[in-house]
Amino acid sequence: MLEKINQSAQFIQEKTDSAPEVGIILGTGLGGLVREIEITHVLEYQNIPNFPVSTVEGHQGKLIFGNLSGKKVVAMQGRFHFYEGYSMQEVTFPVRVMKKLGIKTLVVSNASGGVNPEFEIGDLMIINDHINLIPNPLLGKHTPEFGARFPDMSETYDLSLIKKAEAIAKKNNIKVQKGVYTGVTGPTLETLAEYKYFRVIGSDAVGMSTVPEVIVAHQMGIPCFAISIITDLGVPGKIVKVTHADVQNVAEKAEPLMTLIIKELISEI
Repeated sequence: MLEKINQSAQFIQEKTDSAPEVGIILGTGLGGLVREIEITHVLEYQNIPNFPVSTVEGHQGKLIFGNLSGKKVVAMQGRFHFYEGYSMQEVTFPVRVMKKLGIKTLVVSNASGGVNPEFEIGDLMIINDHINLIPNPLLGKHTPEFGARFPDMSETYDLSLIKKAEAIAKKNNIKVQKGVYTGVTGPTLETLAEYKYFRVIGSDAVGMSTVPEVIVAHQMGIPCFAISIITDLGVPGKIVKVTHADVQNVAEKAEPLMTLIIKELISEI
């Protein structure tokens, strides 16, 4: 895999001549942050050697390079998921490449279902921990260049970045929640019994992404900040049937607040 990572990174560097400081992964319906970037280069995933291709509606499949809040950034406009049929190594491959390109911080967003009864649709939740119910991306042959074989995960989400984000939200009168995100395989949305189970084991929100990318980034020593938009609720009395289109619609409406937090957070990194 290391050879493929080097090939991809070399191709990108030759096309962009960029040395990004911050990597950004944008989830379902959250690609609008790209409008805030002073774009210098755009690469289609399909044109990058060894890169997977996004197959999910709401994921554009572009790697965006430019400047945001005074920092050089690379943003994934669309991510990859285990349920698309990709291996966990393929799902997290772009994070390895971004590290090779030089990123020092990773910012991740997603749309997720809330299981905390205090949550409402449209809430923003800063992730302060996770539960991984997806196959671990570090399974398999160990590559020492990536970091420890058994990385400590006691502070996976950077506490200083969380404090800064909370202060930004307070300053701008933005309501934010904090909580535990549980990563599941999907692609089915949860049953009533599963929603109850996730709450019992300590979840505040559940989704089909983020955890693999963060695990890989953390192994490589990259500080991570992650935020969810709560697009539906798995709370007794508040559960309704939802579609992928419903998730996209809620995410798009809440996106401006998330965008403001991320922009100001990046300026303070």
